[in-house]
Amino acid sequence: MKRRDFITKSTKAGVALSLGATLMACVEKPKSPMIHRKQPIALCTWGFVNANLVAGKALDQGISALDAAIKGVAIEEENLKNTTVGKGGAPDREGNVTLDACIMDSNGDCGAVVCVENITNVAALARIVMEKTPHVMLAGSGAEELAYKYGFQKEQLLTESSNKAYQEWLETSEYKPIINIENHDTIGMLCMDQNGDIAGACTTSGLSYKMKGRVGDSPIIGAGLFIDNEIGGAAATGLGEEIMKNVGSFLIVELMRQGKSPQEACEEALKRITSKHEKLDHFQVAYIAMNKAGETGSYCIHPGFARMEYKNSINTRVASKAYLDV
Repeated sequence: MKRRDFITKSTKAGVALSLGATLMACVEKPKSPMIHRKQPIALCTWGFVNANLVAGKALDQGISALDAAIKGVAIEEENLKNTTVGKGGAPDREGNVTLDACIMDSNGDCGAVVCVENITNVAALARIVMEKTPHVMLAGSGAEELAYKYGFQKEQLLTESSNKAYQEWLETSEYKPIINIENHDTIGMLCMDQNGDIAGACTTSGLSYKMKGRVGDSPIIGAGLFIDNEIGGAAATGLGEEIMKNVGSFLIVELMRQGKSPQEACEEALKRITSKHEKLDHFQVAYIAMNKAGETGSYCIHPGFARMEYKNSINTRVASKAYLDV
């Protein structure tokens, strides 16, 4: 190739490359995807106003759904007036207060503790089980020892008022579940954070004056609580023996997966229980649920149950529909 031809071809190639680069620069580059923040939602069983408000405000500040749920239920674990959650809870037949709890996060991981004495914030302890051990559930002294290892303080859970009630109960020692239509019962909480992730917690001292070692539905994943971050979450309250038989919280999430609304799913899950009993006068069961779209629902056997719902920075008590509504 002659030197003159080489220079001519090199010049044309340079112009072409320059023109191509210029044209590429003119093409509009794709914009970075917008991050759509979800409106936080906190939902809990019964009329636990302060607990749900604390969780909701925490979500507004940008903390995760799991952090908010544990922070919220801790309010009732520390509430001495609540006789079925945490410190101040009613003891078993032997006079010992034992606590149960579970938590589940948006990744599907979970942790639980049962029959724990001397530790108030057992929902937070359930998180330690999930994050710091290879297990899902720890019981009794094993869970208590783990708590001390991670800085939990030993506390007397039997308060003066709960002991007084226990002494009065000993006069008859009647063991009969009481239908609780007020706002003092197990607290189950579902939270959706600004990322749209859902997590939950459930914590209780269990049935008043229960047999030693009795465990209800509250710490059982799938019964007292279940989360599937693609679908939604559900939590239960009431007589644990009935809730466990139907794995109610898991069932509700699966029904939502099939297309039912949270309300429809709660109603169907409860009917699985009511259809097996001729008489329903001796126990209460209630469910709450939330789907990925932020829709909520609840349903119970006896009128009187309500859920707390935090949406758009407003905390509202929502009376639940009941199977025995008249």
